[in-house]
Amino acid sequence: MSTHFPYEGFLGDPVAGDARGSYARYGKRAMDIGLALLILPLVAPIIALLWLAVRAQGGGAGFFGHIRVGQGGRAFRCWKIRTMRADAETCLAEHLAANPAAAAQWAHAFKLDNDPRVTPLGRFLRKSSLDELPQIWNVLRGDMSFVGPRPIVAAELLRYGGNDVAYLAQRPGITGIWQVSGRNDLGYDERVRMDVDYLRRRAFGLDLVLMLRTLSVVAAGTGK
Repeated sequence: MSTHFPYEGFLGDPVAGDARGSYARYGKRAMDIGLALLILPLVAPIIALLWLAVRAQGGGAGFFGHIRVGQGGRAFRCWKIRTMRADAETCLAEHLAANPAAAAQWAHAFKLDNDPRVTPLGRFLRKSSLDELPQIWNVLRGDMSFVGPRPIVAAELLRYGGNDVAYLAQRPGITGIWQVSGRNDLGYDERVRMDVDYLRRRAFGLDLVLMLRTLSVVAAGTGK
């Protein structure tokens, strides 16, 4: 599959200007903090209601924190509303062992079209991307940015090969080029190239476009 970067040429020279300047060093973090504080009063009640809904269905905690690789290789706990069964890891192992097609899809993209670990409420939360709202806490802590590479587990870093420096050089993001570019239909190589591309092009204008584009993707309910 050929990769299409919808923002190619948006900034002209991908390594020039603000991509290495004041926005990357200071402005991006300032924007993250300001935006997070601005929307926190709006999303906090929603997070609380979703937490209560998940707790009401039983089977585990309302929040789920998974260890991901952050900037510079620092591990952090990436927070979400829990969408999976309490025995998710055992369920996944059994499902992949019994379904070669699912195992191939998991190896290709670390995603499953029909994930048996996900609860009925969890499917709605994932489709609407509401499960990711608690990551605003990760943004405030400095673990993540609003825009950047999708946060990965340590095993996935091997998939980056020599491009792992592009991932490690920046904070993972709640959204990014991959997240708004048909994420569920793209292979891992395309994802890596998008992360490299974003590092070279990051600027306030591009981040603004990606965040606005995210709103339409969330409204379309394309999450899995």
